[in-house]
Amino acid sequence: MLYISNQNTDAAFNLALEEYLLTDKTEDIFMLWRNERAIVVGINQNTISEINIEKVREKNVKVIRRLTGGGAVFHDLGNINYTFITKDGAFGDYSVYLEPVIKALQALGVNAEFSGRNDMTVNGMKISGNAQCVKNGRFLQHGTILFSADMSDLTDTLNVNPLKIQDKGVKSIRSRVTNIALYLKEQMTAVEFFAYLEKFILAEYGDITAHNLTEGEMKGIEEIKRERYDTWEWNYGQSPAYTYKNAAYINGMVEVYLNVADGTVQNAKIYGDFFSKKDIKELENALNNVRHEKFSIEERLKDIDISQYISGIEGDEFINILIG
Repeated sequence: MLYISNQNTDAAFNLALEEYLLTDKTEDIFMLWRNERAIVVGINQNTISEINIEKVREKNVKVIRRLTGGGAVFHDLGNINYTFITKDGAFGDYSVYLEPVIKALQALGVNAEFSGRNDMTVNGMKISGNAQCVKNGRFLQHGTILFSADMSDLTDTLNVNPLKIQDKGVKSIRSRVTNIALYLKEQMTAVEFFAYLEKFILAEYGDITAHNLTEGEMKGIEEIKRERYDTWEWNYGQSPAYTYKNAAYINGMVEVYLNVADGTVQNAKIYGDFFSKKDIKELENALNNVRHEKFSIEERLKDIDISQYISGIEGDEFINILIG
């Protein structure tokens, strides 16, 4: 088994690295890694329904889609992630590769245990969510390990009004979460815990060879990152079809309904008791085939006087209704 030494903290790079190791390497692999602040959504999820868009923008949190299923998770430097990639693995059985992590925590006096479908808990509180995928005969299992994550960032950026979006994708089931650091008898930093976990698991498996990424491997990883994980099409556009609804009272009630597929508005309807000089259908048609995100909508509407269609409203006020 190879141990990949990886100190990169860019979420897009690290997910591209996972894909490269899964598809381009043949050896069994173990890796620990951390990300700067990011939300990582499951492959089957509707990205928009999983994030609080306003807080994500305010806190400059990256949003990246991964190859595995399961729910959206928050990453920061207080969260350690693990990855195992092997030639075989029992899809649906998470206990095998969680066992060394649980042993490492128990050795620190933390009462960690496997729980439910794919979680690890301490005293009933979730400290780890895990996911799997199989690609070309290769098996990948990875998971988060909450050590000292910023819980305010976690709850702020994953919060969303459940009445706003009724989606046809897979919704996350959010559990009560906690940090491992709270349960340690002797305190350590996230960096120290990372080093401890690395040493413990390497000793547990024994026959592991450390591997530093070569220049050629880095080139392949950067290509995957550029073509997939840096793109709006992958991170947002892959979302299942959904219906977006929002309303606001601005010199009258304005209600917006958007049917969105592949992240792009397919049909827009605007209702309300507002007054208008021009036919509202013209404004509805202007929203068709635009990405459901702020920059694209601003570009589409920049030359349109919204007040001609909805009396008394400014363009930015209308855009805020469209994106929540």
